[in-house]
Amino acid sequence: MARPAGPNHKSNYPPEPSLALEQVMSEYGNSILRTAYFYLNDRHMAEDVSQEVFLRAYRNWESFRGDSSVKTWLTQIAINACRDRLGLKMSQEQPTDPVLMKQSALRSVEEEAMERLDQSTILKYIAQLPVHYHEVIYLYYYMDLGTREIAEATGAPEGTVRGRLHRAREILGEYLTKEGLAR
Repeated sequence: MARPAGPNHKSNYPPEPSLALEQVMSEYGNSILRTAYFYLNDRHMAEDVSQEVFLRAYRNWESFRGDSSVKTWLTQIAINACRDRLGLKMSQEQPTDPVLMKQSALRSVEEEAMERLDQSTILKYIAQLPVHYHEVIYLYYYMDLGTREIAEATGAPEGTVRGRLHRAREILGEYLTKEGLAR
């Protein structure tokens, strides 16, 4: 069975590397650059990492099994490259406190505040979060990845991703309330 001709094809498999690298870079280049910049907060380093991501993808094209989308696969490579660049060792997952995972039926203060504020203000507060919290917020809200895709990209269990997302929203709400930007 032949592989599809481009990243927009219904199948999750990427096209042949020699034919599609430029197309994949065009489709996902800005997204990968934004992800790298979000992690590294340095434009030049982000550009270097972005190039490295596509180089790694090209070299490992045949190892892509199609278990995730091309976007998720590239995002995972980008996250790992950024972690390598920063020297972060995140191999051990921390257990999530079940108390933090309680769900509220009412709309939360954090959700209301996030709708009212512009993205630059929110990004300022997201940057203050511990890495594992701002990572899930960024991937969920700015990269439009679901919790399953974030789990695949970061190597964390999906339950941990959901717990981190919940806790990150709570912390953001506390920051915003303290600054008078939320009730």
